[in-house]
Amino acid sequence: MRITEIREVDVPLQGDIANAVVSFAEHKVSLVAVVSDVVRDGVPLTGVAFNSIGRHAQGGILRERMIPRVLGADPASLLAPEGGLLDPARVLDCALRNEKPGGHGDRAAAASAVELACWDLIAKANDEPAYATIARAHGRTPVTAGVPVYAAGGYYQAVDDLARLTDEVRGYLDAGYPAVKIKIGGLPLADDLRRVEAAVAAAGGGDRVAVDANGRFDRERALAYGDALAPLGLRWYEEAVDPLDFALHAELAAAYDGPIATGENLFSRQDVANLLRFGGVRPDRDLLQMDAGLSYGLTEYAAMIALMEEAGFDRRAAVPHGGHLVNLHIVVGLGLGGCEAYPGVFQPFGGYSDDCVLADGLIRPADHPGFGLEAKVGLGDEIAKLVA
Repeated sequence: MRITEIREVDVPLQGDIANAVVSFAEHKVSLVAVVSDVVRDGVPLTGVAFNSIGRHAQGGILRERMIPRVLGADPASLLAPEGGLLDPARVLDCALRNEKPGGHGDRAAAASAVELACWDLIAKANDEPAYATIARAHGRTPVTAGVPVYAAGGYYQAVDDLARLTDEVRGYLDAGYPAVKIKIGGLPLADDLRRVEAAVAAAGGGDRVAVDANGRFDRERALAYGDALAPLGLRWYEEAVDPLDFALHAELAAAYDGPIATGENLFSRQDVANLLRFGGVRPDRDLLQMDAGLSYGLTEYAAMIALMEEAGFDRRAAVPHGGHLVNLHIVVGLGLGGCEAYPGVFQPFGGYSDDCVLADGLIRPADHPGFGLEAKVGLGDEIAKLVA
């Protein structure tokens, strides 16, 4: 197998929503296609992926640095020792050639799109779903019966009333999602608390509602929200403070007894090691939400999971951020604790294809070769344009 071409395009997210920090009205995502010299049914076999959701598109880094490095490499240097297929870790190393250590920001998302597209390509070459390829590569058995899932929503909108929020929450539950997550931090505490209480009432209990501040709070607000939220018995309190302020995170964990979730904005194994050492995270209750699509791809993400386990966490404490098909296959393949879903936001990337099965609070991917992105409504059209 040889890479003959790598294509990329910026695809806008649909909708005008915001969390406590970011408006997504102008956000775009990098969609990447890795084209090979393997021909099936007269068409070159092509792997497709994207750099998850929540960070801007990375076209400049891809075009100017990473794609030329990969295309300029000795093709044999990118192959696995056995089988003649691409080795995603070797492709990643090539894409990162001459990059200095540290500074794990936008380049982590750029590299992930290429690395994950290689996983899609390998799975297609094997004519199997990506979760099967991922599980075999990591010595695991895929969780084909399905994995726990929750619906993420409750974003701030131009018209943000409690009736709209409660209708949204009930809609997710009616669709079969056992739990929901909503945003906090964009309003004063008293107003935010009314939103959370309304969501809890609509969901039927605090254990079915998580909240996410997207790193908005300073010490005073993080602790004040923790005190106000504690009586509600929430599913978890997510990313209250800056993701790299490990000392403040440890202080919050000491003050808030309920589960805390964090990690989606940690892009390297080094950052995860520091969270585990200094962030006060508790293996008996807390969740870690690192996202392969934001952190150099599955190669780096698997190393993060290993660090979690060394620190006493069960891998089921890993519940990746992202709410899309790529992470669903990763969760199923690696046997993680569950996944997020974006059934109502961040189209065309958010949520799953219609043939994924949601039942009894579990989600199962369909068996399309690769990640099955081509079967996702809207996203399939963008892929078709990119690979035409």
